[in-house]
Amino acid sequence: MGGIEYFLTFLKASLLSTGGTGNFPMLHADLLARGCATDHQFAESLAIGQLSPGPSGLWVISLGYLTKGTLGSLLALSAIVIPPLLILVISRVYRSIDSLPSVRSFLRGLTLSVSGISIVVLFGVLKSSELSVRSLSVAAIAAALAAIQKTPVIVIFFFAAIAGILFFR
Repeated sequence: MGGIEYFLTFLKASLLSTGGTGNFPMLHADLLARGCATDHQFAESLAIGQLSPGPSGLWVISLGYLTKGTLGSLLALSAIVIPPLLILVISRVYRSIDSLPSVRSFLRGLTLSVSGISIVVLFGVLKSSELSVRSLSVAAIAAALAAIQKTPVIVIFFFAAIAGILFFR
């Protein structure tokens, strides 16, 4: 695998993940399929990433070094830095046009369409699941606790788990 293809593999994984080890599955599949990395190199790079201070997503720099030396680490570093910089550029452009009426109208329409799609998906999930008064009650109480009482999420999960054990054995 040449340098450009190697860089583009890391860039693709970085663009399509949310950070941390989210790019692991894509990199693992791509680099193993091309014979550029081994499972042992992935394990070593993840261990180095976890032991090192700083963001957990920097493990890919170790992977780059283990697979292609200094050039690989520089290519991996470049690939994981480009997406955040791209977001900064897009944010800057957006701030300059967000007050335009056409942009506001577009975003309003986009928000409505995403809401509509979410509702359709929700109804599809609800139709395919076995709903009962008990499950709806647990969900309603959890939502009420989250909205009204400002109860920590971990407490809500704990009580929902207990209710699930008691009601749905």
